[in-house]
Amino acid sequence: MGRYAAPATLRDAAGQSRGDRSEGVNERPEAAYATMRTYGDTNHGVLTELHRTSEGSIALSVDRSDMTPPAPSRAQRRIDPNLLFRTLILSATQNRLVKRTMRRHGMRLGAGRFVAGETIEACVETLRALEAAGLHTNTTLLGEHVEDAEAARGVASTYLEVLDRIAGEGLKTNLAVKLTHLGLDDGETLAAENIERIVAHAAKRSNFIRIDMEESERVASTLRIYRRLRERGHTNVGTVLQAYLYRTENDFAELLPLAPNLRLVKGAYLEPESVAYPRKSDVDAQFKRLIERALLGAGHTAVATHDDAIIEHTITFAAQHGISNDRFEFQMLFGVRPQRQLELVERGFKVLVATPYGPDWYLYLMRRLAERPANLTFMLRNAFRR
Repeated sequence: MGRYAAPATLRDAAGQSRGDRSEGVNERPEAAYATMRTYGDTNHGVLTELHRTSEGSIALSVDRSDMTPPAPSRAQRRIDPNLLFRTLILSATQNRLVKRTMRRHGMRLGAGRFVAGETIEACVETLRALEAAGLHTNTTLLGEHVEDAEAARGVASTYLEVLDRIAGEGLKTNLAVKLTHLGLDDGETLAAENIERIVAHAAKRSNFIRIDMEESERVASTLRIYRRLRERGHTNVGTVLQAYLYRTENDFAELLPLAPNLRLVKGAYLEPESVAYPRKSDVDAQFKRLIERALLGAGHTAVATHDDAIIEHTITFAAQHGISNDRFEFQMLFGVRPQRQLELVERGFKVLVATPYGPDWYLYLMRRLAERPANLTFMLRNAFRR
């Protein structure tokens, strides 16, 4: 990959080339955007997460004739190294020693590369830096699986404060919210009430809420709550669909009458082969099909990926079919490939950086490590650095 020519204003401030590598463990990751440096592998830099969703709808045509996955061939039964890597990392999330070690030393080892701090104050600084670099943003208060009703209502109240803070700071940042953080495991009614409070407050602030998707067993309840919000007249809300699930194309078709605002992802949870494609090649194939169908529809499509093949496929397909750049956007994670994010902005595409914050970052970090070996390499390098 050739050297990237930064915009003049950024290049003047940076004075550094893409080949530079930062070794400072305590450096704030947003510096990668301001100085045009990448971290770790020079082709795959690293940063944190945040989501920003463009308002719009998606219209799709979906072939629902056969949702049953084909039986894997002998070649397909061979061990997929990507699946093995993800399985090992995600399985380790419940290991007590791993959990204790990461929570005690994770920030020193580089968790701050992927998380915009533990407080909203730290997050706001990062959001400002990203916006200054021409990127769009969203943010998330990290946390999930809250089963106490009062605690879940407290999380919802915190999100109302975050919306007020975003408005007060003049940031163009929206929110991504997990329903288990709002009490879904205690019942759909509780989660539905909490998310509606947030969505209604966001509307008053002219903001948008993305309902994140979680494990496969929570997909149906998440989509029911989303449909209920739309039926109650809320238009400033969207959700997420995961390409690795067999059911996703059917879910696309069922959501079409709502003209939904959808974010398309591959999927980051460890799922059994009974519900999800185990091989990366199959996930990629379905991801591309979903993107194509979305782009051929009438709405706005958020393609959330760091995969160059998927990114370039999206760009090429859109160009071949006369689809303008304002019909879709790319969403990427804070701390992951910041140089690539800026390159896409320079090419005229909208890029939203998902930028989470909060003290409850452990599970989020482990999923990021499972997604890309380069992320784990970065952490291990810091572990052995004097």
